[in-house]
Amino acid sequence: MNAKDVMTTPVVTVTPDTTVREIAALLLERRISAVPVVADGRLVGLVSEGDLLRRHEIGTDRKRPARSWWLALIDGPGASAEYVKSHGAHARDIMTRDPITVAEDTPIAAIATVLETHRIKRVPVLRGAELVGIVSRANLIQALAARGPQEAAARAGDDDAIRRQLLAELEHQSWWQTGLSNVIVTDGVVHYWGLFDSEAQRAAARVAAENVPGVRRVEDHRVRSADLPAMV
Repeated sequence: MNAKDVMTTPVVTVTPDTTVREIAALLLERRISAVPVVADGRLVGLVSEGDLLRRHEIGTDRKRPARSWWLALIDGPGASAEYVKSHGAHARDIMTRDPITVAEDTPIAAIATVLETHRIKRVPVLRGAELVGIVSRANLIQALAARGPQEAAARAGDDDAIRRQLLAELEHQSWWQTGLSNVIVTDGVVHYWGLFDSEAQRAAARVAAENVPGVRRVEDHRVRSADLPAMV
């Protein structure tokens, strides 16, 4: 399995001018933990929950005691960079610049190593310079859960074709919630992961999968949004 087989796509993105408040609302609304920042079609950064942790609006920014001017010189750019991070109003001020990325044909074993080595929770997926998806730790766990007792290597190409055809259909439907659900296909079995709002949406997703040639079964592991605990 490669990145393209498990990544969430299309990706919800923001621009460098998107405000911090808008980003916070987007993360809550979409129930995601990070959002890529794109400018002129190019990935320029990533804003995660961690980037919103220290904010002056909620009193979590680090309070530094007053210091003499010569100590400030020794301190270097750390204090000023920290201030921009906690007080900046736009994505460009708080984003992690030049984030680590992978190609869509990167094996998921290599992705797991990247996530572990750099202690990050997700990695954007590029096709050349184009952002085409994002792979999170959750996506890798979903891939693990979707595997049968034995690898069906001969079906790898078929599974990829099924996933591409199914995603193309889903992304044209108003009831499909991009960014809240993911699709993984293993040995002809379609696995849905993420959230859904109604049984009608769930049934529509099942029917969409069943209409794709080569699909043997559909397993929907998604959770109803209303059943999630309220975020406080």
